[in-house]
Amino acid sequence: MYEHAVLAEDLRKRYGGKGGSAFALDGFDLAVRPGTVHGLLGPNGAGKTTAVRVLATLLKTDGGRAEVAGVDVARHPRAVRARIGLVGQYAAVDEGISGRQNLEIFGRLFHLGARRARARAGELLDRFQLAEAADRNAGTYSGGMRRRLDLAASMILTPDVLFLDEPTTGLDPRGRGEVWDAVRALVAGGTTVLLTTQYLDEADRLASRITVMDRGRAIADDTPDGLKNRVGGDRIEVVVADAADLPAVRKALARVAAAEPAVDEGDRRVHAPVTDRVAALTEVARTLRDERIPVEDLGLRRPSLDDVFLTLTGRPSADVTTDEAGATRAGAEGVAAA
Repeated sequence: MYEHAVLAEDLRKRYGGKGGSAFALDGFDLAVRPGTVHGLLGPNGAGKTTAVRVLATLLKTDGGRAEVAGVDVARHPRAVRARIGLVGQYAAVDEGISGRQNLEIFGRLFHLGARRARARAGELLDRFQLAEAADRNAGTYSGGMRRRLDLAASMILTPDVLFLDEPTTGLDPRGRGEVWDAVRALVAGGTTVLLTTQYLDEADRLASRITVMDRGRAIADDTPDGLKNRVGGDRIEVVVADAADLPAVRKALARVAAAEPAVDEGDRRVHAPVTDRVAALTEVARTLRDERIPVEDLGLRRPSLDDVFLTLTGRPSADVTTDEAGATRAGAEGVAAA
């Protein structure tokens, strides 16, 4: 059994081939544990999709090495392709035929016989809760259903590793929730998922570990909570009703804070980082009550992945989006046919 489901070391990929001067990947490193969801996040142009395409054998590198499911990507690309699935940024199902027919066609593309393709289609329709809609045209499916059908197609050969490149782009909250449930079920069944996403809350909810990319390199790799702790951990915020009470509130927070409280007079707000969040909040609330200081808001705040992005990259999360031409289902079909 391999130690890492995905391993990349010093990957390099130039724009314009080996003679190009700009790097899409510039010494990129990645290690993904088996049976997990690993998030790959970065601002526009960070190199996320290039990394996925290299790992999925759709692009050759200009340097470094990579393994997927214990197999060297450059030396044994066919063996890698037999172990992976790939879902691009947009559902690429044929809306003019049924969900069942879509899966049977993908089964034949992956060289399953007609009988085995039909059986596998039935198994996947059940697994992704599409059995009741199996014989309806896919064009009648909701966005979430189409993405689940897309995921089902990627699982025709039960891959060890599944690459998901922005799987919920354009979906409404219900559709995103349906895809999240499907991804969790895949991981529970033993599949490793490498997820690129433009939604930070998606990575926060699904990924047990996140790699942040910028300018072709990994600039941070940690759990979601670990990344958030890098920008200051928990803090208490108090918004007072009367700005005259700001000095008293600052003094109250100073007794429990891990650093000097900050005062924002315009918003009538005082905030400070704390280590023992529950004890600190309890103490501050008691002090405010005893001193009869009216407040409009009192609470604990945790850093978000938005805060992490701003701290690590100097850019807000609004810049997190598709970086290069995405790894599409057409690319997956190319993998299957190769």
